[in-house]
Amino acid sequence: MEILKQLSEAPGIPGREEAIRVIVREALEAHVDGIEVDRLGNVIAHKKGKGPKVVVAAHMDEIGFLVSHIDEETGFLRIAPVGGFDPRTLIAHRVMVHTRNGGLCGLIGTKPVHVLTDEERKKVPEMKDLFVDIGLAGKDAKERVRVGDPVTLVQTFEEIGELVTGKALDDRLGVYVAIEAARRLGKHQADIYFVATVQEEGGLRGARTSAFAVAPDIGVALDSTIACDIPGVSAHEQVPRLGKGVAIKLKDSASISHTGLVQFLINLAEERSIQYQLEILPRGGTDAGAIQPAREGVAVVTISVPARYVHTVVETSHKADIEAAINLLVAFLETCHEADLRL
Repeated sequence: MEILKQLSEAPGIPGREEAIRVIVREALEAHVDGIEVDRLGNVIAHKKGKGPKVVVAAHMDEIGFLVSHIDEETGFLRIAPVGGFDPRTLIAHRVMVHTRNGGLCGLIGTKPVHVLTDEERKKVPEMKDLFVDIGLAGKDAKERVRVGDPVTLVQTFEEIGELVTGKALDDRLGVYVAIEAARRLGKHQADIYFVATVQEEGGLRGARTSAFAVAPDIGVALDSTIACDIPGVSAHEQVPRLGKGVAIKLKDSASISHTGLVQFLINLAEERSIQYQLEILPRGGTDAGAIQPAREGVAVVTISVPARYVHTVVETSHKADIEAAINLLVAFLETCHEADLRL
């Protein structure tokens, strides 16, 4: 889990994934035949084979912010989101402002409950209401920070019982699964490209360009998925559950999985006693949505790791589900030359 810890704690909002790139390259380079970074910033690692050509994509970026304004008197910062946030989850969190001269710790502050009016108590917070306190007055703040500096949430990665929790498990979990699969991969015929993509949270951009460049026959997106197996949520709304296995996605808002690949994964999981669950995600998408329409079209499927509290700093997954995802991906890559891609 040490690599997952490094991936989770490192910063990397869309367009600023450089710290994650370093970790991914170091983890992969001894286990592939070649590795490069394209113009957009995707890490593309190649493990040679005769075919079919397969892209395994997991996005490096996390949701975060850019500094949008610096108050000349107080030094408080206003921030613009990059990716989808629920503002309710942001109050009273530490952040890191990544300036050209290093990181500055900041706090997302709010009025104390003691001075809130009755109307303010009822109001759901909005992004425009939030500010970051970096402990510097206006002049000093403007000298250290400039508009456009990235801001990321700060949180340590922890193992709690059978679970792991931290920030950015969406989708550092997928990146970790790809790295572990590359390390464990045995004999295979497929020509495999492991791609750590950029800017997924900003519109699936890295997956779109890398899929066009590689021109795969098969695309496998690796991502976390929403697990709502918590009090107060009806059974039919819970999507996958923690501890019940890797999720094989049937559809989401961005893609519909290839039926042949879905059945191939189901058969593999059952043959190898890998616990799995089928998933339909009512809202949200993965890199599969950008890979699927590349060039003349690609057969795609998403392998998901269920996660509670997605898009917060306490995203949480089960160790057994992570291991199931790795095992299923390895099994798939070793046998996908046998998959029937006809519809």
